[in-house]
Amino acid sequence: MRVLITGAAGMIGRKLAAALLARGALQGQQISQLILHDIVAAEVEAPHIALEGDLSGPGVAAGLIAHRPEVIFHLAGVVSGEAEANFDLGYRVNVDGTRALFEAIRAAGYAPRVVYASTTAVFGGPFPEEIPDDFAPTPHSSYGVQKLIGEALLSDYARRGFFDGIGLRLPTICVRPGKANRAASSFFSGIIREPLNGLPADLPVARDWLHTMASPRAAVGFFLHAAELDLAAVGPRRNLTLPGVAVTVGEQIEALTRAAGAEVAGLIRDVPDPAVWAIVQSWPRRFAATRARALGFQAEESFDQILQAYVEEDLHRV
Repeated sequence: MRVLITGAAGMIGRKLAAALLARGALQGQQISQLILHDIVAAEVEAPHIALEGDLSGPGVAAGLIAHRPEVIFHLAGVVSGEAEANFDLGYRVNVDGTRALFEAIRAAGYAPRVVYASTTAVFGGPFPEEIPDDFAPTPHSSYGVQKLIGEALLSDYARRGFFDGIGLRLPTICVRPGKANRAASSFFSGIIREPLNGLPADLPVARDWLHTMASPRAAVGFFLHAAELDLAAVGPRRNLTLPGVAVTVGEQIEALTRAAGAEVAGLIRDVPDPAVWAIVQSWPRRFAATRARALGFQAEESFDQILQAYVEEDLHRV
């Protein structure tokens, strides 16, 4: 069993690779090799390999598929804030890179399992209070449009039998370790991570804003479950909205106060950012995720559990 992870140097990519190494098997088969790809090389020991390059570049995707991985986790992408700020880069990486990967698989003439990382940003308002599974995706951001194009490509290539594909619309992943990235949602992690590490954190949106989140631990579980799921049970609608915890920013801060005290929570500063606020308001807030739950996808049940996952796995890794 050979497994390819694109975007392997990113936070979820690193955690997914570590989980696969710890498990040692996938789909009931021993993992003989991980092929880790990103714009910068990930860290891995033989017999596993780390490759670097632009997935949308000539021949790059074909070179990855030449290893004939049986399972492919396609995580590579430009995040929301950066995709909005750099239109050309977002389309090149998120659309052209995805199409290049799918075309390389088609040209190779075999049908691996492909797990595609999508986003709830594919939805655009006006929103109902809770997004049902049959709510039409009409994104109001370039990032959401790019990911929706990837979803459509995945569905069509899977329908044609070029690969066995499933797309996962991830909720916001929180609490992310390390430094903030250019995702507009990064503050959801920052207001927890930085205070727990003794640093101030800016809050750019209102404290009563409600959003759905899941931990990195849950995200890794989503991908592993999708890799082993019987896709006959999923049916032709291959892109799933995943479960998470719907919580206000204020409730996040209350959980931080319970865990670490008022002095730590006091490091959060209200610093409104109109650009971030405009993007965040284009996102849905709560999801039914009925199909995903029925198919066995599981997330946390409270933000206290999400915070605890960060404390157990990543605290002090700023």
